[in-house]
Amino acid sequence: MTVRTYSVPAISCGHCKSAIESEVAPLAGVESAVVDIDARTLTVIGDVSEDAVRAAVDEAGYEVASVV
Repeated sequence: MTVRTYSVPAISCGHCKSAIESEVAPLAGVESAVVDIDARTLTVIGDVSEDAVRAAVDEAGYEVASVV
């Protein structure tokens, strides 16, 4: 199982958290997708490609700046 944390600088509120988590969580292989509003990060646990996570975050209207 892989754990990756993504920096998403535009995260600023509960709506951002909900939008991103609802796009990433249903991806095949994702066991957990949690946004930390204060840190502006998304932590994903599971066997899912980085490209799939980036595409889901993009679909939610945000952009991954980097993997931290």
